Amino acid sequence: MTRRGPDSCPGVLRLHQAADGPLARIRVPGGLLNPAQLQALAESARDLADGNIELTSRGNIQLRQVRDAAALTDRLAAVGLLPSHTHERVRNIIASPLSGRVGGLADLRALGPALDAGLLAAPRLAELPGRVLFTLDDGRGDVSGLGADIGVHAIGAEEFALLLAGRDSGVRLRAADTIEVMLAAAHGFLDLRGEDAGRWRLHDIEQGADRVVDLLGLSPVADRLELPVRRSLPIGWLEQEDGLVGLGAGVRLGCLPARTAEFLAAVERPIVVTPWRGLVVADLEAWAAEQVVRVLAPMGLIFDADSPWLLVSACAGQPGCAKSHTDVRADVSEAVDTGRVLPAAYPLEHGANDRDADPEKAAPRQVSEPPRIAATDISVAGRQHWSGCDRRCGRPRDQVTDIVATDEGYRIG
Repeated sequence: MTRRGPDSCPGVLRLHQAADGPLARIRVPGGLLNPAQLQALAESARDLADGNIELTSRGNIQLRQVRDAAALTDRLAAVGLLPSHTHERVRNIIASPLSGRVGGLADLRALGPALDAGLLAAPRLAELPGRVLFTLDDGRGDVSGLGADIGVHAIGAEEFALLLAGRDSGVRLRAADTIEVMLAAAHGFLDLRGEDAGRWRLHDIEQGADRVVDLLGLSPVADRLELPVRRSLPIGWLEQEDGLVGLGAGVRLGCLPARTAEFLAAVERPIVVTPWRGLVVADLEAWAAEQVVRVLAPMGLIFDADSPWLLVSACAGQPGCAKSHTDVRADVSEAVDTGRVLPAAYPLEHGANDRDADPEKAAPRQVSEPPRIAATDISVAGRQHWSGCDRRCGRPRDQVTDIVATDEGYRIG
């Protein structure tokens, strides 16, 4: 499949001109942030943008209404968040957030930085489209269902399955070979893509996964892994295997105020941004974890797994998006605050959704026209995604109820 034209995915050096002003997207490979980096992001959001840090479904960061792009570039470079001006948009790496600390078959904490370093060291890989996604799953199955172009999934402490175009390729790798093979697969994608700038993802190329395996010269096995989407949002108290504590925190609609981020940075512990628009504060002593909850829960971070805020997601809506019919985030916030987002017994594992989170792939379903409903009349149980138009940007890959704005009200389903 060939898309409409060259990839225009934003970064720090190429901002997206959103309806409410310039938007910067900052890649955070593996979601890993140190305290100095989080502090710099908080200060940048406060001084140079709208005062908030947006978390994305790829564990990256966005700043809206950027007023001084040059100053933002300098601040991010100073703390290691912009290590390359040529490769900045291709560093899309999602890793199992709890790997090496809680559960999983393998400790992948070293693989994310190694993969990032390999990308940065290969000049040709700067040509990858900004939408190409790499995943590193430690075997628990939390990120392998997210549709990576190139990924690995642990099937033992020292053995991995190679994922291509969102599925198991059948190739099995030793742990020591994973990074070399993933980088070779990225080169293979570029070989197959050729001069067609409209092919942004590996699944845009006919039989792309099989052709990459052929280029790699590797022999696949017959048995393939099933890769269902698992919504594995870690929330609350997490007992680490080393005796320390991690705290999983939800962030309302993925929007973290700069002031709250500054308090998090002051904890001086590693932060992991999850692909479910949440955070993990890692490596805490138990007494320190208790203090973090006491301070940050009143500031809006969510440590309660039963919070209705964890059931909702939304696109940017107005005023950030010119295509949106309404201020979606205000509408969904009112629904939560007035008790109209209802709990439901809902399994965390589902078959992969047939649409990618990329808005360019989203297309209206062919269904009979449901009635339009005013925002104040909507009451829905379970997981739900509110969208300002039929593109349904930011829609999670797991099963959710769609609540879509039109020019006459909302449509459910």
